Amino acid sequence: MKGPEGKHAWTAKVGEKGQIVIPKEARDIFGIAPGDTLLLLGDEEQGIAIVKGSKFAELFSQVLGLQDKES
Repeated sequence: MKGPEGKHAWTAKVGEKGQIVIPKEARDIFGIAPGDTLLLLGDEEQGIAIVKGSKFAELFSQVLGLQDKES
């Protein structure tokens, strides 16, 4: 499903082993390839977010304010 510019939504079914398949369009847009590490962030009230591992390091640095100290 296509939403506003840069915003997307997809659905995925959970298999018997608890696995999901990330839709091809989503993998292409976010550069997700076999072997990549994904981080799942969970909030019991808001749900689950999936972040590509390389983006997590960037986000983690921002949250801890490490980028400001490195500049």
